[in-house]
Amino acid sequence: MEARDVKTVEDAKKIVEERGLEYVKVGIFDVDGVMRGKYLSKAKFFSILDKGFGFCDVVLGWDVNDQLYDQESYTGWKTGYPDAKVTVVVNSCRDLPMEDNMLLFLLEFGDRAESVCPRGTLKRVIAKAKDMGYLPTAACEYEFFLFNETPKSAREKNYKDLENFTPGFFGYSMLRASTESEFYEQLLELCLLMDMPVEGLHTETGPGVLEAAIAYDDALSAADKGALFKTFTKVLAQKNDMMATFMAKWSPDYPGQSGHIHMSLQSQDGGSVFYEEGKPDNMSDAMRHFIGGQQKLMPELLAMVSPTINSYTRLIPGFWAPTEASWGVENRTCALRAIPGDAKSQRVEYRIAAADMNSYLAIAAALGSGLWGIENKVEPTEGIVGSAYDREFPEELALPRTLGEAAERLRKSEAAREIFGDAFVDHYAITRDWEEREFRKAITDWEMQRYFEII
Repeated sequence: MEARDVKTVEDAKKIVEERGLEYVKVGIFDVDGVMRGKYLSKAKFFSILDKGFGFCDVVLGWDVNDQLYDQESYTGWKTGYPDAKVTVVVNSCRDLPMEDNMLLFLLEFGDRAESVCPRGTLKRVIAKAKDMGYLPTAACEYEFFLFNETPKSAREKNYKDLENFTPGFFGYSMLRASTESEFYEQLLELCLLMDMPVEGLHTETGPGVLEAAIAYDDALSAADKGALFKTFTKVLAQKNDMMATFMAKWSPDYPGQSGHIHMSLQSQDGGSVFYEEGKPDNMSDAMRHFIGGQQKLMPELLAMVSPTINSYTRLIPGFWAPTEASWGVENRTCALRAIPGDAKSQRVEYRIAAADMNSYLAIAAALGSGLWGIENKVEPTEGIVGSAYDREFPEELALPRTLGEAAERLRKSEAAREIFGDAFVDHYAITRDWEEREFRKAITDWEMQRYFEII
């Protein structure tokens, strides 16, 4: 039996038995999109397939450095960090090609934890889309830098003077892709075997930077694939004594790393909701209003899309990253790029996101704001022709400049509370406040170089 043919509890038991496995891996994604998990014995796995099991809810109560949030909304010391119910996503079964005869299953939080869980939040937005008669599809694409370093060597160097996988600026390089074909082929094969197939893989502008476009799927599957791609690209790199980073921007000398999302809506019968022949650029009213909602709410939801301190170092003019909530037809200087095509390819590219995005929350924000625009018939501004960097925008389209500002905008957003629920907004805003305050404790190299002797 093939892993991706597993659809039911009985299928899950059958494949484990057929392969003679004594253990399987299970994993869940936390608030920052980091995968957490464990090995489970066959007996334990079989016992939880029907009823789920308890997983410590600290996964929703700590940061990427396992530091506990000092404000509590969902979990904390006051609740004692109890177990929360998780269930196995049975149809998520995947082979782990880098481990001998091992299977991976995703988990998802249930009950009260579902209200703040990233995957649960996206599922609620998708349910809203279905209630409106829409089937959302999406695809993630990521840029990431590779280094000839290991976690140990990078730490020993204090993350300075790291050796890039390849030298120089060489976008779309056939030379690099051919010379280093072994790693490219390993990554492409891994993505096929784990059901996150890549439509295109190429070098981008910068030393050792690659861009991968993952094939589109329904919105939830697209988020799963995006999150898994980041995790297992890092695993593959480290198994090759390299490291991959998905930071929004790791160096002031090079462009940032995008994490764009392509998105469209289908009707229940499979037709395109965005395509209408005869309209300007074949854009239906629904597509126009979808863009209008995304544009209007982008400043309020930016914390969900740009989730780290580092995210905001990328959002500066001239570095292929938008700086305002702009849109245009086939315009890569804008935050939203409308892509005309036929009924199958007409879509919107949500370009504000970077590679550090949590795919579940970024897709939830992009989709939720678009649906809100359709519901409220929100008209976008006039589309930008030419460089969006040369335009002046009204104040309401200005994006937050820091994570702390973005968290506060999210907290105060009535639309965010309507779309995602109070529990999610309150908890997530607290997590971003924490990240901002942790950063303020740091003394940066810039401060030392600027002030140590002179001030």
